[in-house]
Amino acid sequence: MQIQENKSTLEVFPRDNEKIKKIWKTAGILLAITVVEFIMAFTMDRGILLYFLFIALTIWKAKYIMMEFMHLGDEAKPLFYSIIVPLIFLVWLVIALMKEGSDIFLYRW
Repeated sequence: MQIQENKSTLEVFPRDNEKIKKIWKTAGILLAITVVEFIMAFTMDRGILLYFLFIALTIWKAKYIMMEFMHLGDEAKPLFYSIIVPLIFLVWLVIALMKEGSDIFLYRW
């Protein structure tokens, strides 16, 4: 790999066009998901469906970022699942605690 230092910008030769295309594809997918979330935030009524869609899309974006930018897509699957499965249980715990926390007021009064 040669580095040319006599220009005002740093260029690395040879350019790997496949990696550049993959980065732009990943950025496009994340942008599309974010645009969908943004449109849903201003067009849908607040409720459990909207919250579920936000959580699902956020987990999808987090998975995609982990697979591409943190290079876990090339690692062993058990390593990937050791990160995703606890995340799923954490989301389940938050939902269960919110449900139990709201139900306690029904039984109290």
